[in-house]
Amino acid sequence: MTNHFLKLLLLLLCATAAKAQETEDLLKLVEKDNPKKEFVKYAFKSSRVINGHSMEFLAPGTMDFRILHRFGQLDQGYKNFFGLDQASMRMGFDFGLYRNLMVGVGRSTFKKELDGFIKYAPIMQAKGEGASPVTVALVAGITMNTQPWADPTINNYFSSRLGYYYQVIVGRKFSEALSLQLSPTMVHTNLVPVHTQPNDVFALGVGGRIKLTSRIALTADYYYVANGIEKGLNYNPLSVGIDIETGGHVFQLHFSNATGMNERAFITETYNTWSKGEIRFGFNLSRIFQIKKHKPSM
Repeated sequence: MTNHFLKLLLLLLCATAAKAQETEDLLKLVEKDNPKKEFVKYAFKSSRVINGHSMEFLAPGTMDFRILHRFGQLDQGYKNFFGLDQASMRMGFDFGLYRNLMVGVGRSTFKKELDGFIKYAPIMQAKGEGASPVTVALVAGITMNTQPWADPTINNYFSSRLGYYYQVIVGRKFSEALSLQLSPTMVHTNLVPVHTQPNDVFALGVGGRIKLTSRIALTADYYYVANGIEKGLNYNPLSVGIDIETGGHVFQLHFSNATGMNERAFITETYNTWSKGEIRFGFNLSRIFQIKKHKPSM
């Protein structure tokens, strides 16, 4: 009887093992047909293209210390050393909070502006089951002019120093070599410089990146301003640059007709044009610091 019991137990164990193997094989087939969702990274090597925000986000727990530096106009010639005797800059600190959420603050010499923003992506480009072919990011920002009042003898209001911008970024990394995005933007300025300029300005931004080598890429961004452009006074901002990746740094050399380096400034107050050679050479330097250890999600 003992022998019969052992034989029966052995048969049951064999059957259970075979069933487990069959289940495992089926699960492998299902995973192969429906691969795990994997988010697409490095559409851009920075959270900004050149002037404007990119579809890219900082990793959680990291800080991006950014210096944006732009010299004077090249067409001023040798008397101003082709613009190198002048400079405007923005220094910023951006923080990655979650995979799809980041914030940042900065200070510019142009109009001595302080600025801050929050960027959130409800949809992120990914591969696999339930994946999205594009990233959709939302950006909201505020700027504050800290210059002395032009006329201190009249009633001046703190709200007159403020401006706001709201932006939707729709972008896609098409391949390792090509990324493109569109950025519809609205800028509101509480106090405009001239009465003919509207308080609300609408623009459509286009940004792109073409990877040339493992460490070098060509980048560009352009904003078509739909209203608020006065002929001969202000123009659409266009910037073209080269990204050079060196370990933890991203160094960018670029040319632009814009002086300001936040959305309110470069969209509504670009007073130079490429057609007349009123171009500024500059560079952006980005250094990433790990300020909090991130625990990977399971």
